[in-house]
Amino acid sequence: MPVFRLSDRPLFPNPALARHDGLLCVGGDLTPERLLAAYQNGIFPWFSEDDPPLWWSPDPRLVIFPGKVRVSRSLQKKIKKQLYTITMDRAFNRVINACADLRNRPGHGTWLVPEMIHAYCDLHKRGYAHSVEAWREGRLVGGLYGIALGGCFFGESMFSTMDDSSKVALAALDRFLVEKKFNLIDCQVRSEHLVSMGGVEILRRDFLAIVHASLERESLRNAWTFGGF
Repeated sequence: MPVFRLSDRPLFPNPALARHDGLLCVGGDLTPERLLAAYQNGIFPWFSEDDPPLWWSPDPRLVIFPGKVRVSRSLQKKIKKQLYTITMDRAFNRVINACADLRNRPGHGTWLVPEMIHAYCDLHKRGYAHSVEAWREGRLVGGLYGIALGGCFFGESMFSTMDDSSKVALAALDRFLVEKKFNLIDCQVRSEHLVSMGGVEILRRDFLAIVHASLERESLRNAWTFGGF
């Protein structure tokens, strides 16, 4: 399959035309209009600092269905002990920068480049990007962030500096999304960590069918609040 080059218009080719590794197209920009158009079509950006924007739509797709996050006994104990205080949309900029700091360490990828951070912080200001924070004695020790459109949460990245803090954040997100009747948590590509937390692979066509159906509902663009476990 060829790799398409994007024009100045925020339009994307059919995701079914992606390469075997999921790469669909190259170029364009990270404006809110283009990013939202990408997620609405099951496409996400992922590139290193010296690359142009690269856009991906892998097949199969790793997802977690709300209510299906796997909470181990040890994790449940941590939740019951309230070792971490969970908030939402309190520190989006700090969460995404903490994710970037972790990824920029030796041995990790560097895809959370400044251009990406700026773009997602802009989406947060517009009410589309949301964060979940885990705090310990007033310190931010874990969290995650992603994009919410319709009934889908498109997870982007997570970080942890204390044991299981990001897992508790994911469990909190799951609880919130169940309450709000979301259809899907997108995890993009397979990782054993997310599989252990309940991630399953589904065909791209099935993933896109869920995404397109979920877009019929209004997006929750207000600041999110976690009501507790």
